[in-house]
Amino acid sequence: MVNPAISGAGAGAVIATNAISAIGSIVIVEPNEFISILEKSEKPIAVHSPSGFMTKHKYITSYKGLVFFTKSSTELIIPSFVEIIKAKKIFIPQM
Repeated sequence: MVNPAISGAGAGAVIATNAISAIGSIVIVEPNEFISILEKSEKPIAVHSPSGFMTKHKYITSYKGLVFFTKSSTELIIPSFVEIIKAKKIFIPQM
Protein backbone atom coordinates (compact mmCIF):
# COMPACT_ATOMS: atom_id res chain seq x y z
CA MET A 1 0.00 0.00 0.00
CA VAL A 2 1.27 3.47 -0.88
CA ASN A 3 1.85 5.87 2.02
CA PRO A 4 -0.76 8.69 1.79
CA ALA A 5 2.04 11.22 2.35
CA ILE A 6 3.58 10.19 -0.99
CA SER A 7 1.79 11.62 -4.03
CA GLY A 8 2.16 12.19 -7.74
CA ALA A 9 5.33 10.94 -9.40
CA GLY A 10 6.68 9.73 -6.07
CA ALA A 11 3.69 7.43 -5.63
CA GLY A 12 4.16 6.11 -9.16
CA ALA A 13 7.79 5.28 -8.44
CA VAL A 14 6.82 3.45 -5.24
CA ILE A 15 4.14 1.46 -7.05
CA ALA A 16 6.56 0.52 -9.87
CA THR A 17 9.24 -0.49 -7.38
CA ASN A 18 6.76 -2.64 -5.44
CA ALA A 19 5.55 -4.29 -8.66
CA ILE A 20 9.09 -5.14 -9.76
CA SER A 21 9.85 -6.49 -6.28
CA ALA A 22 6.78 -8.72 -6.50
CA ILE A 23 7.59 -10.24 -9.90
CA GLY A 24 11.35 -9.80 -10.20
CA SER A 25 13.31 -8.43 -13.12
CA ILE A 26 11.78 -8.19 -16.57
CA VAL A 27 14.06 -8.74 -19.54
CA ILE A 28 13.00 -6.79 -22.64
CA VAL A 29 13.97 -8.52 -25.88
CA GLU A 30 13.37 -8.11 -29.60
CA PRO A 31 10.47 -10.14 -31.08
CA ASN A 32 12.77 -12.62 -32.87
CA GLU A 33 14.62 -13.33 -29.60
CA PHE A 34 11.26 -13.82 -27.85
CA ILE A 35 10.32 -16.50 -30.40
CA SER A 36 13.75 -18.12 -29.89
CA ILE A 37 13.15 -18.27 -26.13
CA LEU A 38 9.77 -19.95 -26.69
CA GLU A 39 11.44 -22.52 -28.94
CA LYS A 40 13.95 -23.38 -26.18
CA SER A 41 11.24 -23.95 -23.57
CA GLU A 42 9.99 -27.44 -22.77
CA LYS A 43 6.31 -26.48 -22.26
CA PRO A 44 6.13 -22.80 -23.27
CA ILE A 45 3.31 -20.49 -22.30
CA ALA A 46 3.07 -16.96 -23.68
CA VAL A 47 0.64 -14.22 -22.72
CA HIS A 48 -0.44 -11.98 -25.61
CA SER A 49 -2.22 -8.65 -25.39
CA PRO A 50 -3.00 -6.20 -28.18
CA SER A 51 -3.12 -2.69 -26.73
CA GLY A 52 -4.03 0.85 -27.57
CA PHE A 53 -4.58 2.94 -30.66
CA MET A 54 -2.24 1.92 -33.48
CA THR A 55 -2.21 -1.49 -31.84
CA LYS A 56 1.07 -2.81 -30.56
CA HIS A 57 1.07 -6.45 -29.60
CA LYS A 58 2.66 -7.21 -26.24
CA TYR A 59 3.97 -10.62 -25.17
CA ILE A 60 5.40 -12.02 -21.96
CA THR A 61 6.76 -15.43 -20.97
CA SER A 62 9.09 -16.95 -18.42
CA TYR A 63 12.16 -19.08 -19.02
CA LYS A 64 14.60 -20.47 -16.44
CA GLY A 65 13.30 -18.15 -13.73
CA LEU A 66 13.46 -14.97 -15.81
CA VAL A 67 10.53 -13.02 -17.26
CA PHE A 68 10.85 -11.96 -20.91
CA PHE A 69 8.79 -9.23 -22.58
CA THR A 70 8.52 -7.96 -26.13
CA LYS A 71 6.21 -5.82 -28.20
CA SER A 72 5.59 -5.67 -31.91
CA SER A 73 3.54 -3.53 -34.29
CA THR A 74 2.29 -6.75 -35.89
CA GLU A 75 1.10 -9.99 -34.33
CA LEU A 76 3.94 -12.49 -33.94
CA ILE A 77 3.78 -15.91 -35.55
CA ILE A 78 3.97 -18.09 -32.46
CA PRO A 79 4.87 -21.78 -32.96
CA SER A 80 1.83 -24.08 -32.67
CA PHE A 81 3.26 -25.97 -29.65
CA VAL A 82 3.15 -22.80 -27.51
CA GLU A 83 0.15 -22.35 -25.21
CA ILE A 84 -1.13 -18.81 -25.72
CA ILE A 85 -3.12 -16.94 -23.12
CA LYS A 86 -5.02 -13.88 -24.35
CA ALA A 87 -5.03 -10.97 -21.93
CA LYS A 88 -6.80 -7.61 -21.97
CA LYS A 89 -3.61 -5.88 -20.87
CA ILE A 90 0.01 -6.58 -19.92
CA PHE A 91 1.40 -4.03 -17.48
CA ILE A 92 5.16 -3.54 -17.32
CA PRO A 93 6.26 -1.09 -14.58
CA GLN A 94 8.36 1.79 -15.91
CA MET A 95 11.51 2.68 -14.00
